[in-house]
Amino acid sequence: MSAARIWPRARWWSGLGATCLVLTLSAPAAQAGLFDDDEARRAILELRQKLEQSNEQARAAQAEQIGQLRTSLADLSRQIDLMRTENASLRDQVEQMARDVGLMQVQLKDLKQDYDARLARIEPQMASVDGREFMADAEEIRQYEAAMAQVRSGDFAAAATSLAVFRSRYPSSGYGQSVLFWLGNAQYGKRSYAEAISSFRSFATSYPGDLRAPEALLAIANCQFELKDTKAARRTLDELFKTYPDSEAAQAGKARLAALK
Repeated sequence: MSAARIWPRARWWSGLGATCLVLTLSAPAAQAGLFDDDEARRAILELRQKLEQSNEQARAAQAEQIGQLRTSLADLSRQIDLMRTENASLRDQVEQMARDVGLMQVQLKDLKQDYDARLARIEPQMASVDGREFMADAEEIRQYEAAMAQVRSGDFAAAATSLAVFRSRYPSSGYGQSVLFWLGNAQYGKRSYAEAISSFRSFATSYPGDLRAPEALLAIANCQFELKDTKAARRTLDELFKTYPDSEAAQAGKARLAALK
């Protein structure tokens, strides 16, 4: 065989071998590329699953936190409402206590005034009449002033009764001297002449040094004149002239006698 025929055949076998070699070398590389894509997809899927799981957990945790927060807010709201109710109740209690304290203060004031009034009635205090000072209790003073108001108003019947009661109730009163004199005047004013004579005689006998003693004797004489007892009236005027010759009552008595002649 010639060399020309052998060479082309050799070239063909050489090319075939090279082709086989390329195919042999490239087959594993293609398989490796396919394998890498599957792994990547699985990795991406796993990552997505993990991300979704993480998001789901985060959403669940957030929902739980929101639920807890809402529960806490609801509890806080209830506590606030409760505190408001308690504060309102406390305000009512404080206001009631303030009213109670105010009422107690008024009651204490009334009790103190009542106590002071009772104490004043029991404890003697300084009184004065006709230039004389003495101790008397509040009720004693009140009754005397009430009786004298009746005398000044001209209510002689009521005044006579009040003055007589006063003498019976307070026999040792510092007002006794004045009470006896005005009792005679009240009795004279209501035309109880016999009673008036008794009161004026008691006054003139008990208090001869009183400036009104001459007036008492003149009043006795006047009562006797009213009773048509002229002799007794003249005797009383004679007593007045001898005992109190320089008094105004004596001068008035002399004028009365002159009018009778």
